[in-house]
Amino acid sequence: MKEKHLIKSKTGATTGFRHELLLTTIEHVEGYRIKKVLGFVRGNTIRARNIGVDILAVLRNIAGGEILEYTKLMAESREQALDRMVEQAVQLGANAVIGTHLTTSMLMGGAAEILAYGTAVILEKLPSSSESSSVVSSD
Repeated sequence: MKEKHLIKSKTGATTGFRHELLLTTIEHVEGYRIKKVLGFVRGNTIRARNIGVDILAVLRNIAGGEILEYTKLMAESREQALDRMVEQAVQLGANAVIGTHLTTSMLMGGAAEILAYGTAVILEKLPSSSESSSVVSSD
């Protein structure tokens, strides 16, 4: 797999991993056809808060505003779940994951699961109209 390009958000979260394959929430990609469906892929992570972050969050809650520590935790958790889903898709030989979704569920107080899932496929670029129709003139 190609090296990931990390992006630091304003909250300090490491997000925006770029993968060598296409991730999309839609089922059909314009200009491509699904050559082969490889199957369901998923990736998850379970994260828990820690006491230090909770103390800062309580203080921010009093003053109001965004709780940046939790924003960072959730952003990095989403990226980790997506990474794991992509790894599974790459192992299957996919060049895209379509119908990508993310879901969150609480497991216990202070711990949540982030699940990324979709359908691993091999996409094939459709020939452009200029490539597929050659006009031969008979002068």
